[in-house]
Amino acid sequence: MLEIRAQASRHGFECLIVGGFGLIFIMLFNLLRPGTISLVEIFLVSVCIAAIFIGFLKTQEPYYSLTITKQYLTYHHKYGLWHLNRNNYHHSGIPKVEQGLEYLELNAVGIKLNNIDEFLAQLEPRIAGKLLIEQRHLFMQVVQKHCKIGHCPSEWLIEETNYTAPSGRQYLGLIAMFANRMTHLRQLAGYELLLPASVLNTDIWQFSANLNSWKRNPSEFLETQLRQLNGRK
Repeated sequence: MLEIRAQASRHGFECLIVGGFGLIFIMLFNLLRPGTISLVEIFLVSVCIAAIFIGFLKTQEPYYSLTITKQYLTYHHKYGLWHLNRNNYHHSGIPKVEQGLEYLELNAVGIKLNNIDEFLAQLEPRIAGKLLIEQRHLFMQVVQKHCKIGHCPSEWLIEETNYTAPSGRQYLGLIAMFANRMTHLRQLAGYELLLPASVLNTDIWQFSANLNSWKRNPSEFLETQLRQLNGRK
């Protein structure tokens, strides 16, 4: 099994320790010397508090953001997880947004599925709701190219709470909203799922290529990746 730790979740305890010790040192220094606290000390206290807050947020994230086995890609989130069977994985790439005569690449890896219904069957409402919120800014970048004069279809802006899968199965609530987001994302960018750069351990282009290698030959891919990881230790 290949375990991937996101760059964004690292150094949480270091931030907590540095911020905590810095705050204690400044407070003791101010107590032991005469006079009032200076603007510089106020600024340093603010920096220490910010470091403690950032460190705390980092420690709340899962230690590994993604795990890959021969058969499954699993995305870990502090509010749950989702699984993607390799047989349901079609390909990955970088979603692009038209910007004038150029194309702006989203800072995420897009995943194309073979069967949306199979993916929805294992998705929990809690993580679906959080991903709807967290990834909305990425989705809106895709939507903007189709809203040149400010008029967008209402279903692109607010996902409906009911969805009928290709199999005929009915979904309601957060799962239905997430399914509608997946459908709109596929129509506009060609992918149903997004993996933001913040949950990856490498750049989006390399990770996309890695996923496609996993699809073609999972055993060889895992062996190569694990060998590289062991070589870095």
